[in-house]
Amino acid sequence: MMLLRVMVIIATIFIGTAEIVLAEEPNHPLLCLVEEHFTTDPSPSKIDPGDTAWVLISTALVMLMTPGLAFFYGGMVGRKNVLSILMQCFIILCIISVLWIIFGYSLSFAPGKGFWGGMKWVGLKGVELTTYSDYSTTIPHQLFLMFQGMFAVITPALIIGAFTGRMKFSAFLIFIVFWSTLVYNPICHWVWGIGGWIKNLGALDFAGGTVVHINAGITALIIAILIGKREHKAVLPHNLPFTLLGTALLWFGWFGFNAGSSLGANELAVNAFVVTNTAAAAAGLSWALLDWIFNKKPTVLGNATGIVAGLVAITPAAGFVSSTSAIVIGFFASVFCYFAVTVVKKKLGYDDALDVFGVHGVGGIWGAIATGLFATKAVNPGGADGLFFGNPSQVLIQLLAAGATVIYSAAISYLIYKVVDSIIKIRVSVKDEIMGLDLSQHHESAYTILE
Repeated sequence: MMLLRVMVIIATIFIGTAEIVLAEEPNHPLLCLVEEHFTTDPSPSKIDPGDTAWVLISTALVMLMTPGLAFFYGGMVGRKNVLSILMQCFIILCIISVLWIIFGYSLSFAPGKGFWGGMKWVGLKGVELTTYSDYSTTIPHQLFLMFQGMFAVITPALIIGAFTGRMKFSAFLIFIVFWSTLVYNPICHWVWGIGGWIKNLGALDFAGGTVVHINAGITALIIAILIGKREHKAVLPHNLPFTLLGTALLWFGWFGFNAGSSLGANELAVNAFVVTNTAAAAAGLSWALLDWIFNKKPTVLGNATGIVAGLVAITPAAGFVSSTSAIVIGFFASVFCYFAVTVVKKKLGYDDALDVFGVHGVGGIWGAIATGLFATKAVNPGGADGLFFGNPSQVLIQLLAAGATVIYSAAISYLIYKVVDSIIKIRVSVKDEIMGLDLSQHHESAYTILE
């Protein structure tokens, strides 16, 4: 008991002395000792809960775009091919999600100055739940991985509209695996990855105008030419309400696509959100007007196509342009895409069934150029000024980036097609095509009565 009393007296004296010393000398070594001892986390996490929540939501929104695309395309084809469209979209979601984890993310985003990003993050080795400052300082690295993975999913899904009703499912699977690896991953690294040469060039692509839309649109054109025309080309859309449902899902998901690319709940996300909606609306109106002028009546399909064209065109510019610029970008997106769909396709004679090149290829190229015209540091200080804000060289940079993507995507897509076709003939037989891919490839039917 005596020993206990002595210890209490000593402790009381020590604490009292410490209080006096610390009150008079805030920088006393004793204070530093106490702070060091009681600091449990010397390097607190930089993860921002608000930013993380927004990018989680955006990732889910972009994922929803692939099923939305399935309905958008599915409504435009005949009854006997609607399930094949849905199956192709959903199997891409499965395949690319797995490949992205195994090696796709590493090839696209691992630091590197070569053709790919490299193998540093294969199997997510080194991709932690902490931040990775070269891409984002406020969200977990694995969240950035998942967000970008949804872009890797929808890009090859866009292509399927070009060859609907004509490609074997087995050949389709092989083509998609090789295309994702040899076309999407390298271009993604060039434009967005650490050390990517297009990124270092100063090209602006906020959410995928080059990586996603030009890339997919050019590949779609190459396949449409190589695979040949359909046996029965004049097939009317079997369910336009499906197409409108798909349009709504795409428009909804595109807010995550563009505004989510800010990687934070911030002013840039708000700007991207506003211009995305504005460009889509302007393009929907202008396509309806073009239909009215040239076809005497505005059409539901035209309005839906215009909305998607506007969304495509604003994608690379969403983080760099104002809302008034977005109106111009959206309006002319429909003008250029309408011309490509109604004039260019007829003149050249290729059978791009659902106008992937006409909407995504042409719309993506216009969006890349428009970014070089309308970009302003007043919207994004981390970006660049465009031609109309005193920097004409930005247009040249945008053209170089788009041109490089066109050339590479076309060349490698052509080679992949030829190799796959030599191993396993890509196009279905005439009998299977007439029967429809729902029955011939999947032994299923969406409806009890076929067309």
